[in-house]
Amino acid sequence: MKRRPKVEPYAVPRWMAPALQVLRPKKRLPVSAWAEANRILPDTNAVAGPWRNALTPYLIEIMDAFSDDTTEQIVFVKPTQVGGTSAMENALGSAIDQDPGPAMMVYPSDQLAKRTVESKLEPMFKSCPALAAKYRAHESEDLAQRFDGMTVYLTGANSPADLSSTPIRYLFLDEVDKYPGSTKKESDPVSLAVERTKSYRLNRKIFMASTPTLKTGLIWRAKEAAEAEKHYFVPCPHCGAYIELKFAQLKWPSKEEEPDMIQRARRARYVCQECGCILTDRDKPAMLRAGRWQFVRRDSQTPRSVAFWMNTLYSPFTTFEEVVREFLKVKDDPEMLHNFVNSWLAEPWEDTKLKTSADLVLERQTETPAWQLPPWTKLLTGGIDVQENSIYWTIRAWGDHMTSQCVAHGQALSGAELEQVMGTVFPLPSGGSLMVDLALMDSGDQTDAIYEFCLLHADWVIPSKGSSKALPGFYRVSTIDKAGSRANGLQLVLVDTGKYKDMIAARMRRPNGSGSWMVYKGCDLEYAQQVTSEHKVTERSNGRQVERWVVKSTHADNHYLDCEVYAACAADLKNVRSLALQAPAAAPKPRPAPQPTPEEDWIGQHENWI
Repeated sequence: MKRRPKVEPYAVPRWMAPALQVLRPKKRLPVSAWAEANRILPDTNAVAGPWRNALTPYLIEIMDAFSDDTTEQIVFVKPTQVGGTSAMENALGSAIDQDPGPAMMVYPSDQLAKRTVESKLEPMFKSCPALAAKYRAHESEDLAQRFDGMTVYLTGANSPADLSSTPIRYLFLDEVDKYPGSTKKESDPVSLAVERTKSYRLNRKIFMASTPTLKTGLIWRAKEAAEAEKHYFVPCPHCGAYIELKFAQLKWPSKEEEPDMIQRARRARYVCQECGCILTDRDKPAMLRAGRWQFVRRDSQTPRSVAFWMNTLYSPFTTFEEVVREFLKVKDDPEMLHNFVNSWLAEPWEDTKLKTSADLVLERQTETPAWQLPPWTKLLTGGIDVQENSIYWTIRAWGDHMTSQCVAHGQALSGAELEQVMGTVFPLPSGGSLMVDLALMDSGDQTDAIYEFCLLHADWVIPSKGSSKALPGFYRVSTIDKAGSRANGLQLVLVDTGKYKDMIAARMRRPNGSGSWMVYKGCDLEYAQQVTSEHKVTERSNGRQVERWVVKSTHADNHYLDCEVYAACAADLKNVRSLALQAPAAAPKPRPAPQPTPEEDWIGQHENWI
């Protein structure tokens, strides 16, 4: 058998080896490994010097998600002071050094962007040898930092023009819940910035981080929209079970046991929800190092967007005592408690005092069936909401101390049918009868036709409209000023709908009885759902927080809620709040049947007004 000649390995000349070494592809490190090998934190940081992953181990997977080719968007919902911004800066540094591409960092304002460059980014670029070698400081500007192969643009969310030009591969969005809202001319800043990454759809990275403010805030909406959500779980040193650190598991003595607030906080301990054993701050470092991120929601096997959530109990810089002390200090001040919920618990603030539900409405049923009056009834009012295809209406009985009950509700298909409903004579249990004394009709849509209808039936209905801004009182009576119209000079009631929704929600929560808001026996679910289709939330508007009633879901109908608002305002116009002070009034006589007039065929001529 002929032997194959031995092939000697190719001998690389000594002078060629350095050149080949330069050409060899550089091994790409995950962001966490890159940071530990390269990042130097400045003296202004709480912990200065070389970056150590062991100090904040919960940041490792968040940073490495930026290196994962299957992950496109990282959403970090966080409390303050847990290293979230530093993790974002590490991801930027890794991209500059290992995989250059145009990048943008967006802050709440231009001023903050400039301060961040001076205080954090420039020191990072200069103190890290791997970045300093690529940094073109002489070519850089305040908001455009130049490097070999890429530029890092920095801007404020208050500059829409800067957010809507120049393709971007790496997008970093810091403290997004402090961004200004969208305007009539522009989308919200996050949407504008994300538009810039379209050219890099196959390899873009979007890193979004913020302390939450409200459920309607940008970061919470991004968390809910992510394809997967992860929370950090740590092992209990006693039972070994992996648990999620929750504020509810912090226990401290009661005020009766320990009157001194500082001492109460000092005795705070964490109770494991699995075994009931006590965990202390001494246990936390080892627990954090052994911790792991676990899916709490997963809508895809290979999610392109992943949200990470944690609270301040995980912070190595904060003790359990400090968390409890802060809570005890602010718990009785709504504004300060709001900040605690956001900045310490990383949860959105939600004022639940005026929260309502369909079940709550059904709990307000009495023993009086529909179309019958409770024995305490002294006044009947109506509320009317006009839609394109029908007219929603409600009739409500009123008694002393604002006690009220829905007597009937429904939909009319014409003005004539509505007139017949509102003209119903209701017998009183004690004798006599009542009719709807006054109804308010929403004139926000099909305005001219509604004005004409109210003019023809001015004995029982007045046009109304929700006010676009808060009023000093619950309503304001105005006059229609429309030259050439028959309705010119007709009364128009402007209604502060928010105040009436507050009143309805508050009284709905009272047990049935005096002063409560009630419904008839056998009330249907659709009415209950519509009456509670809105809830009151806190939103940011023009840089400040305002409370508004908004629909709970996009397509929810709220017509019966509007009807009840107008029925309540009609009751105010009839002095319902002073009913208890008034002597019992004689039963009103039924309204006379309408006499023939030149306008008697108006309904027929305008039958398409709904």
